[in-house]
Amino acid sequence: MQENNFKLGSLALYKIRPARVLSVTDKIEIELEGAKLKRVRPKDLSLLHPGPLAALSELKSCEGEITEAWELLAESETNLSELSELIYGEYTPMTAWTTWQLVADGLYFEGKPDCIHARSAEQVELDHKQRQEKAVAEQAWSAFLARLNASKIIPQDHHYLLEVERLALKQSKSSRILQILERQQTAENAHRLLVSLGYWQPTFNPYPQRLNQPLTSPDIALPSLPDDERVDLTHLPAFAIDDEGNQDPDDAISLDGDRIWVHVADVAALVAPDSPLDLEARARSASLYLPETTVQMLPWTVTEQLGLGLSETSPALSFGFRLTEDTELTDIQVTRSWVQVKRLSYAEADSQLCAAPLDQLQRLTQRYYARRQAAEALQLDLPEVRVQLLNEEVQIEPLDRKKSREMVTNAMLMAGEAAARFAQEREIPIPFATQAASSMTAPPHSLATMYACRRSLKPSQTVCTPGRHAGLGLAIYCRATSPLRRYADLVVHQQLTAHLSGGELLPIKAVTERMAAVSAVTGSVRKAERFSNLHWKLIYLKRNPKWRGEGVVVELQNQRATIIIPALAMETKLRLSKPLALDTQLNLELSGVDLADLTARFRIFE
Repeated sequence: MQENNFKLGSLALYKIRPARVLSVTDKIEIELEGAKLKRVRPKDLSLLHPGPLAALSELKSCEGEITEAWELLAESETNLSELSELIYGEYTPMTAWTTWQLVADGLYFEGKPDCIHARSAEQVELDHKQRQEKAVAEQAWSAFLARLNASKIIPQDHHYLLEVERLALKQSKSSRILQILERQQTAENAHRLLVSLGYWQPTFNPYPQRLNQPLTSPDIALPSLPDDERVDLTHLPAFAIDDEGNQDPDDAISLDGDRIWVHVADVAALVAPDSPLDLEARARSASLYLPETTVQMLPWTVTEQLGLGLSETSPALSFGFRLTEDTELTDIQVTRSWVQVKRLSYAEADSQLCAAPLDQLQRLTQRYYARRQAAEALQLDLPEVRVQLLNEEVQIEPLDRKKSREMVTNAMLMAGEAAARFAQEREIPIPFATQAASSMTAPPHSLATMYACRRSLKPSQTVCTPGRHAGLGLAIYCRATSPLRRYADLVVHQQLTAHLSGGELLPIKAVTERMAAVSAVTGSVRKAERFSNLHWKLIYLKRNPKWRGEGVVVELQNQRATIIIPALAMETKLRLSKPLALDTQLNLELSGVDLADLTARFRIFE
């Protein structure tokens, strides 16, 4: 092949395009396809054929002996002119350009015009196979897009939709499919598409996965329950009082004369600090309670072995205390015990409040509640509901205000205060729960003022320095009654257990680090629960499109009102056509539901 001695009519390569030389001076003027003229430097061109080439239109494809030439060269080197002659029997502008396209294609040959290498049989075979697979994949992709546009996908298409699902679950930020469909790349649009195609069921709840929550309870082997010395409290009637259907009873109450006992599942007996069980619980931070399922913080086998009332006798960490005349806790005792527990629903417990020992327990807890009220504890009686999915039906039930529920709540608060005081007096590092006082000065008395008070509250803090919990009206408090389902409670138990057994306590730095580790995760757990509850409420409304009910105005801003719907424990916003006062009751009817946006629309009717 000749050297790069360009002249009028030469065929050159400019980048990847053919060019015909028109003139040669300090720069070379070339013609490109489409009659486009350009002046370039000689080093920007590679000579393919000296010419003459009258027009680029002469460069047409031609037939040749490609595989024979490749086999004859057998991995040796050549140049463009020799290769053209081997394949096409001549070296012309047309065969030079066709030969160069073969080199550029890279299947049989590779290199530059003056140094072309014949590739090995192994390389050619591998590339040929990959090209065939690519062609098949492109054909399948085109067929999928046709079915997608017709909204008639088949099960074999599901793997294409994984990218859409990742966007819908907020595990990625983009989807090629949504881009092709010219839809905005949002999780909500991805959600709508997956439902419309039948890839997701209309009821699919994406929020646990969006918030990186595990969907199954852990499966970790348990150690044997240690044969530790325990106080026998099985002679005391003890009651685990919970909602109907509760599966993880972790606390119970009993009375011994004037001493109240709160018994809590002794989870620390099986879950030692930094054990595999402890690390798993720390990573999860809390159990996840969804209308459709419960995902435990610890394996179900822990609950089966330690849940109070699930066996004839249960190991417990028991908190005992008395109340002084001014209802301060005194004579606080913490001990590892054996208890015999009877399980009751709140309804069953309410029917027994007139008989011993629940009648006396109720009176004692009421005295304690009065003390907290005197200390300006907040009593926010905002609507609450229990949302459950039972046999594919969404059930929404108001959370009852039974007296036994209030009794149990106050008993658990007493245990939390007792545990906190016990730890403080003995300088045991534990996570305390604190909360700053509300900015509201007057006590809330209506739904609107209770709503405003809740919005003014600062989140409670879990810290290793004891402080006031203003919302509860307590000078010192820790969460200690739910170690089966909250990691902070488990740490309290681990520290108290270590103290009681003479073991080594975790230093305050280690406790602080543990609380920092679970803080962000706990927020995600609570969001997943809140969004999931709202999701299933919206499913309920979609299934009841003629829903009507009462709403109460709790906040006003310009011409917009925030409305609480007590029957659903749901908030909505409405634009008002006329001024309304706070706490005005409105008749509402459903006007629409957008499940992907997690919103429902209502209107006022007379």
